[in-house]
Amino acid sequence: MNVSLIQKKQTKCWDMNIEDLGLFNFLVMNNSRRSFIKTSVTLATGAILAPNAYAKKVYNPIISNIPSNKVNSQTICVFTKCLQYLNYERLAQTLAKAGYNGADLSVRDSGHVQPEKVKSDLPRLVKTLQKEGISTPMMVTTIIDAKDKYTESILATAAEMGIQHYRMGYINYDKTKTIPQNIDIVKRSFEQLEKLNRKYDIHGSYQNHSGTRVGGPVWDLYLLVKDLDPQYIGVQYDIRHAICEGGQSWSLGMELLAPWIKSCPIKDFIWQKTGNHWQIQDMPLGYGMVDFDAFLRKYVELKLSGPFSIHLEYDLGGADKGSRTPTMSHEKIAHCLKQDIDWFREKLKEHNLD
Repeated sequence: MNVSLIQKKQTKCWDMNIEDLGLFNFLVMNNSRRSFIKTSVTLATGAILAPNAYAKKVYNPIISNIPSNKVNSQTICVFTKCLQYLNYERLAQTLAKAGYNGADLSVRDSGHVQPEKVKSDLPRLVKTLQKEGISTPMMVTTIIDAKDKYTESILATAAEMGIQHYRMGYINYDKTKTIPQNIDIVKRSFEQLEKLNRKYDIHGSYQNHSGTRVGGPVWDLYLLVKDLDPQYIGVQYDIRHAICEGGQSWSLGMELLAPWIKSCPIKDFIWQKTGNHWQIQDMPLGYGMVDFDAFLRKYVELKLSGPFSIHLEYDLGGADKGSRTPTMSHEKIAHCLKQDIDWFREKLKEHNLD
């Protein structure tokens, strides 16, 4: 490839030195996101899988009395983990300037709101964001136990502030027990959380995440939620992690879990070979192997709704990891925020989801 072309793309694509993002080698190998996507493996939409009889009878969004999964104008949030170096006022200003209309708040240790300070800090954060026109429909927590000392205060305060969705914490499989035994134990925890969520009229969702934790295979989540009310507990369906673990079969898991999917994180990745090993490399939206067209077609087909949450997990000088002292400048991070939402908003328009 002509080096001059790379140099032009290096400045044209980001209006910054792409090496700051650790993506220069990737762009050398892939001259444009369009050509890369065209040469990516086409992800199968999969066969239609009949829903669980209980879900079909009681919670099918088409016939249920609960709010239907009607496709409408979308709230696009950003997960605020990558902006934890900002105070509340600068956070609100940054999101508004980048074009976001929602925030997915980090309410956990090291987040924007510490669990022990939720009663004072969460209302202050929500009100600060609202002044800039930023809604707060969702938050990320570490909640996995209804009896934890902070669980009820977090949910009560969130409900009072109009937050409708929270992401639960991650759960590891106990290797001293069988998979079915683990499922039974975790399901009892979910049942208790469902009752608490019902009390505060809030939805708790467990994110499918690549790896060997609960939710990695996606299918295990169905066993956990199939007998629970999707109005109060369900799944935050992560297409990036689903493709990472499910390859071409991801659409089957998405269809199986559809009645319980109430929010979706948005991110991209590639597999990158380092030495003799293949590793996951997170990427800006549109530069990776996630087939967002197939995902959004399935999203529309299943009549899903709820907020999207853009996660910036690619290299932002530590901000992507939640650092409060990132080495990348705020201007460059803000540029990435805007680039991702602009790209995703255009993709939504292509599927009549704007």
